[in-house]
Parts: sequence; structure tokens; C-alpha cells
Amino acid sequence: MSLGGSIIVPGKIKTEFLKKFKEFVLRLIKKNYTFVIVTGGGYTCRNYQKAATLVSKLTDDDRDWLGIHATRLNAHLLRTIFKKQAHPVVLDSPHKPIKRGKYRLFIGSGWRPGWSTDYCAVLLAERFKVKKLINASNIEYVYDKKKRNLKKISWSSYLKLIGTKRQPGMNVPFDPVAARTAQKHKMQVIVLKGTDLKNMEKALTNREFKGTIIS
Repeated sequence: MSLGGSIIVPGKIKTEFLKKFKEFVLRLIKKNYTFVIVTGGGYTCRNYQKAATLVSKLTDDDRDWLGIHATRLNAHLLRTIFKKQAHPVVLDSPHKPIKRGKYRLFIGSGWRPGWSTDYCAVLLAERFKVKKLINASNIEYVYDKKKRNLKKISWSSYLKLIGTKRQPGMNVPFDPVAARTAQKHKMQVIVLKGTDLKNMEKALTNREFKGTIIS
């Protein structure tokens, strides 16, 4: 799961959401689900990037590193909340060694400049041999240029919609680099509103849900 920073910290930390999210995850873990959650940087990332660019001229790497550290802060917040259940180390690299047999919850963050947390989530999905990935953000659907919600869209059509060039702090449902990698590995990405946990559970349990399937 790629969990958008915009629903963790949309200005201030959403503690009420985090309480409900913790209950939601722990309940499903008891049903033998395993979660791999990669946190985005959201508004924290963009606020720092904006502040820095108002003071100095930044390279893309500079902006990316600010974003990466914002994602790591959010990841540590989540890992602390799930301290008893989560793998003890944040996966700040999708290749970091892990103890898979002991844990059913892993928290990841941004990794390197040029790659988003969406991309890290795709790499972790590949590592865990998972073909379905949930992108939980602050939108219910992917929308076309006429603002019509899309229930299904192919990867090629999606890339035409958002463009193929990635920029630091880019605000799209699923970034181009991650999208091309998911397309290559024949993954399905579900875009949905992350705060609607009842709807998210429907998506996780293969029931009819509100959101966009990209495949």
C-alpha cells in the first residue's frame, strides 16, 4: 500500500484517522493479512520544498531529498504507532534486509532522488510477489481531463493522461516512473480515498468498491 502523506498530515497530523487506521490494520492482521505500507511526504514534503525554493535555487536532487526525509518522518510516525506489531526498522530502501517470518506489518519510506514512494511501493510489491497494490490518497478516483471519474483505465492510457516526465513533489495519483514499472511487472493498482476504511476493506477483500483500477 502506498499511503499518501496528504491523509497522514494534511496540515496537521490526523490523529483521529491514525487511530482508526491502526484498529483497521490490526483487525486484518488477526485475519492473517500482511501489510506493507509505504508512506508519502504529502504537504510536509511540498511545504519544505516551497520554503527552500523561496530562499535558494534548488536542484531536483535537493527537492527530492527534502521529500525523502518528509516520507521518512511520516514512516517513523507510523512505525512508532505500530511499535509492537511492525518490523522494527523502517524500510528506507526496498532492498533492506527484513525478518519476514516474524512480522506481518512493514513500514517503508522514500529511498533515492528520482524515485517516489509510489515507485518504492511497486518495488516492494515485486519483492513480496504481490500483483495488486493500493494507492490510498485524498481522492476517490483517477479523473480524466474533463474531470470525469474513471473506474478502469489501462496503463498506456493512464500514462497519456499524466505525462511521462516525473518532477519532485509531483501531484498525480501515481507517478510516471512507478506507473511504467507497475506496467512492466503487470501489476494492478487501485486508487481510492484512504480515509474511507470501509471502502478500502472492500477493495482488500475483492468486493465492489469505489475507486479506479489501473491495469
